Amino acid sequence: MTRYPRDMRGHGAHPPDPHWPDGARIAVQFVLNYEEGGENCLLHGDPASEAFLSDIPGAAPWPGERHWNMESIYEYGARAGFWRLHRLFTGAGIPVTVYGVATALARSPEQVAAMQAAEWEIASHGLKWIEHRDMPEDEEARQIEAAIALHEEVTGALPQGWYTGRCSMRTVRLAARTGRFAYLSDCYDDDLPYWRRIDGRDQLMIPYTLEANDMRFAASPGWVTGRDFGDYLIDTFDTLYAEGCAGAPKMMSVGLHCRLIGRPGKIAGLRRFIEHVQAHEGVWCARRIDIAEHWARVHPPVDRERPSEMDRAAFVARFGSVFEHSPWVAERAHALELGPAHDCASGVHNALCRAFRRATPDERRAVLNAHPDLAGKLAAAGRLTPESTAEQAGAGLDRLTDDARAEFQSLNAKYMEKHGFPFIIAVRDHDTAQVRGAMERRLANDSETEFAEACRQVERIALHRLRDMLP
Repeated sequence: MTRYPRDMRGHGAHPPDPHWPDGARIAVQFVLNYEEGGENCLLHGDPASEAFLSDIPGAAPWPGERHWNMESIYEYGARAGFWRLHRLFTGAGIPVTVYGVATALARSPEQVAAMQAAEWEIASHGLKWIEHRDMPEDEEARQIEAAIALHEEVTGALPQGWYTGRCSMRTVRLAARTGRFAYLSDCYDDDLPYWRRIDGRDQLMIPYTLEANDMRFAASPGWVTGRDFGDYLIDTFDTLYAEGCAGAPKMMSVGLHCRLIGRPGKIAGLRRFIEHVQAHEGVWCARRIDIAEHWARVHPPVDRERPSEMDRAAFVARFGSVFEHSPWVAERAHALELGPAHDCASGVHNALCRAFRRATPDERRAVLNAHPDLAGKLAAAGRLTPESTAEQAGAGLDRLTDDARAEFQSLNAKYMEKHGFPFIIAVRDHDTAQVRGAMERRLANDSETEFAEACRQVERIALHRLRDMLP
């Protein structure tokens, strides 16, 4: 494998300011997963009963049998839990996004009407609340289309968001391929939305959460009391709110399930969290579609270079001059395991430096010897590369007096005679006086020390050049 598809960089060290409406310091988003009636059940044509996310300790599927207790717990979510949550959120005036399993929505018309009356967003949570891990790709694609069709039939509108949850490695690609969704949420990898390039198209991803999520009432380690859940949500909110006050606003997602948080003892923690949120200024409580529309308007996708996707010829043509007159460094870097994390100046720099550091001493020495003398004859004759010309000019080496130039040339000659390669320094980091001082100081070093230092300076020069080329 020479290409690594996972994105370990994301927004990088300096995430964008989301510019939430009215200068909000945080966007808080509540998701209500409506799965009751869409879970594994023989009545739904499934081979076994459900075993996931219930209050039954150690639940396991019952192959070929219905599970009365499991079905009853799921029914509680629709019959009682949903309405308790509906009263809480409508009473607080907080909009909600529902992740609705299409078959579950079809079996709950009264709840759907209540969602719509409250102007909650109803996003798609798939056709059925089942595992997709081992599902054949063509079957999963068929179920996505069936979910969209049933969703529109039941709600009267197409879903604008998608979240499978129990997804496969193909789910995001298949959902994006439909071209129907303003956002996808089968990801947990950031505190802000982001654009993902899928099959040549930019798809907005709005990350979800499995930790600020009541599912941990049914998992180990997990929540025991409502206060456990509420305290965790409050700590999460306070951390993100402080970051927003410091100039780096984020998004907080809260995941809920009718049959879990809808229980009286559990919902008390959620109620305390909502009261805590509403006691703060600068909080935007939004539906996920509101966040998606805001992000698409304020931070639309930007076409940018993706070095990890370049073929060898294009990569070398673009970056072959970064190490002076040494395109072989780029050639070898392209053969490394590159991925989205390398689609920036620091990423390409790391790959080039790895190739340079792996090279033999003679190969690295050849790179050093490819560098021109500072303020030397090539500079005077205008025969430097464009990069070297700009770098030396930036340090004022193109404006030396005759005496100063002669002094530089004398130091260059002494250094070359002693060490066997030209004096190299990242001149962008220094002014003329500092460059001359470094030459005088380093002239006294032994050649092994200077070889190592010159290689470090070559890498530093490469970084400056790449920052001119890439973000």
